[in-house]
Amino acid sequence: MPPPVLLSRGFDPLLGIFTGCLAYYLYETNPRTSLPAEQRLAALVQWKWAKWQLERNNRLAALEREAEATFSKENGN
Repeated sequence: MPPPVLLSRGFDPLLGIFTGCLAYYLYETNPRTSLPAEQRLAALVQWKWAKWQLERNNRLAALEREAEATFSKENGN
């Protein structure tokens, strides 16, 4: 017996994702349960993105310094 399907095999996951996103949006914007601005998902994503960029820039700067040191060692400068 095939598993029960609400609409279709492809549309059911999309409906679930949409419903979950809508529920979370309503949870964050409901006047009775609204979160402070610094605790919302958008603020968390911005903080994580800034943290990731800072770590990435530090890592790239370290690699650049290492490459310059290796290059200057090879050229005898």
